[in-house]
Amino acid sequence: MVFGLFSSPVLYKGQDYAALRKEHQDSGHLYIDNQFPPDDKSLGPSGGKGGHVEWKRPKDIVTDPKLFVGGTESGDVTQGSLGNCWFVASCSCLAQEKEVWQKVIPDHKDQEWDAEHPEKYCGIFHFNFWRYGEWIDVVIDDFLPTVNGKLVYVHSKSKNEFWSALLEKAYAKLFGSYEALDGGELSEALEDFTGGVSWPINMVEENYAGDEEKRNELFRIMSKEMDRRSLMAAAIPATSADEMEATTDVGLVKGHAYGITAVKKVAVEGTGLFGLFNQEKMQMIRLRNPWGKCEWNGAFSDGSKEWEKIEKADRDKIGLTFDDDGEFWMLFTDYCKYFKNMSICRVVNTSFFSLHKKYYESVFHGEWKAPNRAGGCLNNKETWLRNPQYVFKITEDEDEDVLISLMQKSQRGNGIQKQTIGFTIMKVEENREYRMHKPQEIIKSSSFKNSRSIFLRLTLKRGTYVVLPCGFEPNQVGNYLFRVYTSYTNHCKELTEDKPTKGCAWCLCALCSCFWRCRYPQMVTRIKVIRATGLERQDKVGGADPYAIVHCEGQQYYTPVVKDTTNPEWGTSVILYRKNPVQKPIKVVIWNSNVIKDDYMGKHIFLARDNSEGKVLEVDLQGPKKQNNEKRPGKMWVEMSTNTDLAHF
Repeated sequence: MVFGLFSSPVLYKGQDYAALRKEHQDSGHLYIDNQFPPDDKSLGPSGGKGGHVEWKRPKDIVTDPKLFVGGTESGDVTQGSLGNCWFVASCSCLAQEKEVWQKVIPDHKDQEWDAEHPEKYCGIFHFNFWRYGEWIDVVIDDFLPTVNGKLVYVHSKSKNEFWSALLEKAYAKLFGSYEALDGGELSEALEDFTGGVSWPINMVEENYAGDEEKRNELFRIMSKEMDRRSLMAAAIPATSADEMEATTDVGLVKGHAYGITAVKKVAVEGTGLFGLFNQEKMQMIRLRNPWGKCEWNGAFSDGSKEWEKIEKADRDKIGLTFDDDGEFWMLFTDYCKYFKNMSICRVVNTSFFSLHKKYYESVFHGEWKAPNRAGGCLNNKETWLRNPQYVFKITEDEDEDVLISLMQKSQRGNGIQKQTIGFTIMKVEENREYRMHKPQEIIKSSSFKNSRSIFLRLTLKRGTYVVLPCGFEPNQVGNYLFRVYTSYTNHCKELTEDKPTKGCAWCLCALCSCFWRCRYPQMVTRIKVIRATGLERQDKVGGADPYAIVHCEGQQYYTPVVKDTTNPEWGTSVILYRKNPVQKPIKVVIWNSNVIKDDYMGKHIFLARDNSEGKVLEVDLQGPKKQNNEKRPGKMWVEMSTNTDLAHF
């Protein structure tokens, strides 16, 4: 796994771990963090909710404190009294991936308690979290909240292991207090541990329980994401306060986030004897409850008779144990039946030095602000386009996997509610350089939710696209992080100008022969080369490989080549800012693509001098010479719109 954002972390609140550690080692005094002191303020507004909390260092809780006892495992982390199972489940996922947790817990060997060199210990630790496009280094002291000598919040199964408790403290500091971690989302901590893109899935809306084809596809996706070392977690939401922490008949707890620790196909002995199992291998999934207590009690639960049909070698292969540790296996069909929400966090590989699939990343920090950059969602027809706009290109002929993430810079811990956000993707002209003022073909809209992050994965064909990140309502202001990942360079940029700017340089050429080239545009034309029919055959089998070129005032724009047809469909649009529309018409020429020299197939010249809107024209094709009215085989369809308002489109 390679981190896409693998630069030196930013020092949180300017605190330099190395300098502070050396200072306190030299002085012999244990570090106390005045930015996040061991007092009720750090617990949160309610000061620990009435309990008598005493802050203690690990050395005052146990005699032999360790950062790690036997490394990290998904079963290390157990939830305390705080309602942050979303964070704890993410810790369980984190514990499985060495390269991930070594980024989050830097210099882990050097931070470890050293019995042979006790003078190195000075009560200071640091952790890295990804936040809005950059890694943040958070320094803490090791005072932890306890009641009756026991840790109040996250703790490890081993009483003398403290990595999870210290990690939680650093995360609480990042958000202002421990209570700020109460009631979050699965995706948040997964993103903050990795810098990845989080992919929420609503199991009910997608009907994975009832649709076998979709369920098989989800299993395939999850298996692939597990191989990519993506982090995953799932939950059964509580619909009321009474349901929170309620245990279902099958042993699953509502309101808890479960870490997903394995996705496997397991061979079954004597498959034909089981009506339930009618395939050679069963789809299975392993999960862990962060509380480490209640477990699934249905088919393939710990110690159930169904395991007798699995060969011992296969049981050993998947690491089957029946410990009372909150970790359990279940059939994937049961998983889809009982769990309602899940989240996948993919650590996107942007390294050139990796054997795994590489993505090109474009990252933008933006702001929704009234009156011209906070237009609301598509429902608000009059204002929707008054949002930030980002253009990117898909340049390859094959369909491309595109990942888009929008993250609002939320104020967790400050009492400010997250806003409902999302984005819409449109296909636009190949050469779009200025902001859109009229909607075009909508390819896809994300869901709109009051989540910190909105993610969409989709497949796009070659072309140019514009994304509008937006709030649900107009004049909804705030800051955001916008990311686009593609398999090839995407040339993504924000569209900031409404139309070509009028500089002073053009007027200096008023008396010279190049005046028409330097003058300010007088008119804008949008032309879409839709298709051609009945073109001349170019080979013995009657085919052709046609493409078209749009010529206008010295500029040329190409459609893709369509193979082996005399009836090509292009659907390629370009937008033309025309400086001399009277003397310089638009010419569209069709060619047949060859290895050495392309063959002329026909052209048509369009004057396009008058205002028009979406006029579809069926035109004949002409020969190559002006003085010759030769007609060539075939017809061409174009859609033409022209306006003297340069900001019309």
